[in-house]
Amino acid sequence: MQDILIVVDMQNDFIDGALGTKEAQAIVPGVKEKIASFKGPVIFTRDTHLENYMETQEGKNLPVPHCIKGTEGWQIRPELEELRKTEPVDKPGFGSVELGKLLLEMNGKEPVGSVTLIGLCTDVCVISNALIIKAFLPEVPVKVDAACCAGISPESHDNALAAMAMCQVEILRS
Repeated sequence: MQDILIVVDMQNDFIDGALGTKEAQAIVPGVKEKIASFKGPVIFTRDTHLENYMETQEGKNLPVPHCIKGTEGWQIRPELEELRKTEPVDKPGFGSVELGKLLLEMNGKEPVGSVTLIGLCTDVCVISNALIIKAFLPEVPVKVDAACCAGISPESHDNALAAMAMCQVEILRS
């Protein structure tokens, strides 16, 4: 039985770049510790947009270019990148069906005991991926470590945690 850690979008643009916040900056040390001490596979996701971002639906609704493939903002935070052992799952949107498929494949090889998510942003990509994982692996406990996540605002972070709890995602409060 394997427990899996998903590190969602811990990229420069979400930490102190185009969409960065002081809350995102504050979780970096805890995220690093969680990754370093985790016993099991660790999978990173990476928000990945192309030069035409402003022409996409997301770009029209959030007109702030960010995580453009190959830019400094797209890169995973250096102190976390040094802990990465596998290729990140690049995702063009909030949630990743590819991540769900990867976890389903991993579960077929060795049963998954739980999936824990940490990262950014609680209220957009963390919640989207938590619910996708629940759809792909409905009998596997999905957890979110609240102290290792940050939202667009503290209020929307709390709202997302409450919404996930209603969807039977276990919220860890360390």
